[in-house]
Amino acid sequence: MEQLPNNPYGLELHPMQEALYAELHSRPFQVIPSPSRLTFLAVLCEGVSRDEEFEHFQKIYEHFGHEAPEQDGVCYEVDFGTVRVRREKHLEFITYTFVNLDVESCADPFDCSGISRIPAEWLRALPGTVVVSFHVAIEDARSQPEPALPVVKSFFEGMRLVGSSPQNGDARVWTTFQLHSDGFGRFLIYNKKMSDSQLGRLTQRVMEIETYRLMALLGLPLARKYNPELSEMDRKLADTTSTLAENTDLDERILLGKLTDMAAWVEACRAQTTFRFSATRAYQDLVLKRLAELREDEVSGHLTITEFMTRRLTPAVRTCESVSERLENLSRRIDRVSDMMRTRVELSIQAQNQDLLASMDRRSRIQLMMQHTVEGLSVAAISYYMVGLLKYLIEALYDNGVDLNKSLTVGISVPVVIMVVWLATRKIHKKFLKLATEKADRDEADRKDKH
Repeated sequence: MEQLPNNPYGLELHPMQEALYAELHSRPFQVIPSPSRLTFLAVLCEGVSRDEEFEHFQKIYEHFGHEAPEQDGVCYEVDFGTVRVRREKHLEFITYTFVNLDVESCADPFDCSGISRIPAEWLRALPGTVVVSFHVAIEDARSQPEPALPVVKSFFEGMRLVGSSPQNGDARVWTTFQLHSDGFGRFLIYNKKMSDSQLGRLTQRVMEIETYRLMALLGLPLARKYNPELSEMDRKLADTTSTLAENTDLDERILLGKLTDMAAWVEACRAQTTFRFSATRAYQDLVLKRLAELREDEVSGHLTITEFMTRRLTPAVRTCESVSERLENLSRRIDRVSDMMRTRVELSIQAQNQDLLASMDRRSRIQLMMQHTVEGLSVAAISYYMVGLLKYLIEALYDNGVDLNKSLTVGISVPVVIMVVWLATRKIHKKFLKLATEKADRDEADRKDKH
């Protein structure tokens, strides 16, 4: 095995060792100065190939006169001077973070944004569907005080504010968790005591909270769509179960057809919702983890981000979980009713088989009686023909000088012939009966061995 240059000891290294070490550093925290403006986008790439998306990303390098990377990666962060672009690949979406460092001309926090210097045609041609889009305005509160609350509220077009002081009061975060007139959400962060790296970690957590919150809520429309249909299907199953319990005379085929249709519908729903509901739970866990990392202090009179999230997000996730559990319970109930139905059909078939076997047994006894009758007639017929042959033999002997009484000899031969024929017939019958019994015993032994 070829040894790597950093392996002077000649050890046999696992081929994934470097990749495993690099995984922890694949998405480093950003270092963000204050003041600055950021725009964050999360794009679902359903129906879009990753090659097509990466080719589009390469065009941003060409716009700023930089050499584009040739191979795709998990995370790319490139500095174009006053603009920084960061692209990250996730399981089902891709995120873009645009950082605008030229904010001297911005009179208000949201007069300019992270995409102010990004080509509009590049943004319009972005492959995929944008699920998350918001601006983050970072202001430096170390050299100048924060504005009054009414001024902050005007930055959010008068909407109700949600805010807190994370990191033990080293910053102040304001948001509304709503879309504004430009179609983007807004976050306003005032840096009081944080370094650029600390601010980068805080901003990253805030962006992830909003991203995972919206991704978690993707399951809610599905839950609302299937919830009333589940109620109707539950009612149908209850009616079917009641029919099965109360009626003894029913058409099992029709009932099994209904159960099959219900089972097919449930499986189709599970196929449509299982991944989405599982993702919802996973995203909620990530949101709660990021919220714990914020270490928020309350701003008097306002909900903190954690309070708002737990109050609004948790019920939505619970709704998705409830629908998921109802689907699973309905599937199990349909299986149980189907098992009951199959058991009923099997019992009915067994009863029919028993009647059929009883009828066959009666026919067998009749056939046996007829066989005995036929055997008696056969003995008589065979004896008759044999006595006739003996009569020719006796007459031939008499004509050739043998002294015997023909009538007496023929008479004596009749009972002897009958006895011989009867004994031969019984012997043949016993032989075939023995063969049949031995075969039945072998079949029974084979069945026991299989079990």
